[in-house]
Amino acid sequence: MDKSLIKTLKSLKRNPKVCVYTEPLWGLSMNLCLPYASVYMLALGLNDFQVGLTATIAMLSQGVFAFLSGPITDKLGRRKATAIFDFIAWCIPCLIWWRAEGFWFFAVAALLNGAMQVPTNSWNCLLIEDAEKSQITAINSLIAICGQLSVFFVPISAILFSRLTLVPAMRILYINAFVLMTIKAVLLYVISRETKMGTIRMEESRGKSLFSLASGYGPVLRIIGKSKGTIFALFVNILVGIVGLISITFWPVIVTQKLLLPDYLLPFFMIVRSAVAILFFFLVVPRLTGRFLKAPLLVGFVCLFIGQVLLILTPVEGPFQLVILCVSLLFEGFGVSFLFMLAKSLIDLYVNPEERARVQAILNMIILAATSPFGWIGGILSGISRDLPFALNLAVLTVGFFTVFVYYWKNPQPDAPVHEG
Repeated sequence: MDKSLIKTLKSLKRNPKVCVYTEPLWGLSMNLCLPYASVYMLALGLNDFQVGLTATIAMLSQGVFAFLSGPITDKLGRRKATAIFDFIAWCIPCLIWWRAEGFWFFAVAALLNGAMQVPTNSWNCLLIEDAEKSQITAINSLIAICGQLSVFFVPISAILFSRLTLVPAMRILYINAFVLMTIKAVLLYVISRETKMGTIRMEESRGKSLFSLASGYGPVLRIIGKSKGTIFALFVNILVGIVGLISITFWPVIVTQKLLLPDYLLPFFMIVRSAVAILFFFLVVPRLTGRFLKAPLLVGFVCLFIGQVLLILTPVEGPFQLVILCVSLLFEGFGVSFLFMLAKSLIDLYVNPEERARVQAILNMIILAATSPFGWIGGILSGISRDLPFALNLAVLTVGFFTVFVYYWKNPQPDAPVHEG
């Protein structure tokens, strides 16, 4: 971490400070569980179709809550919305996952977990709105680093898996997540204060229903429709979201069910992927200062394509199995880092800055709605062959590569600088 980030960390004031300082609790709670949720479901008797259907339910629920997140955040205020919906979206589902016995436990938890889109919005407002503008980029960097470094706690999962087996270990991790996420929600609410903009929006929203607050999206859709750049950014984010959903849901499945690797190795594979992402963050991102995003986007699609091909070709046994799988993870780490960072940058770049909040709410809802069926589709494909979800990813990545190529061929002008904040 460079000196400017350390200086920012020490100088943070109340709201940004409590948001940043409590973020590691996420790594010690949910990041120890989420990478292994799919194999936990399989161990409890769900089939591949039900695993995929659960992912689709979660995405559809997120789409609904993404649409409502703006009005809820404005009406309740940033603090209260974050506290209430963190508890609904994470703490209650953790208790359900802890005692889960079959598909309907996971379906109900997925519906509640979709409420995460509300604190995604309200927590970001709490983090940024009262911060000094000069610190916003550094604050976002600190949060990103917290998210990546948290994966180095996953050997805890490996130890539990090796000593207790998967299901009892996951039950311990989920009750641990419930406790730590509850502490996080309470600390945020008690220590933080409502932001200045939050106070204004609460007063403006007083006496208005959520429906009336959400009814002003018509003009926003027209703004989106008139911008080729926004449509391009939306399409790229949908493609990246599909690939991410399939990979998160079915990567542990192919590794444990097809390649027959033990569960306790999964955390170490996550470490490899995140280590690559951290290297990317420090070594590559500072050099992405040009005004063309075409080349980095194309490189991202190609790297992830190669990673998926290698994953499919990894032999079920033999001396080169782990070598090929780790090389696959290297390409995936770089590809995911490129695409997820750049896909977000495209939205920051092309969204109308005067209507940023409402445009981003609509875009998030569309992305989630378009992405959600692919959990169900991936489940059907995985039931036929563990390789097929990743074959679908190859098709999606090919579409993404040619989408980027054609867009910049027809629009050869350089990109404008990416907006910050």
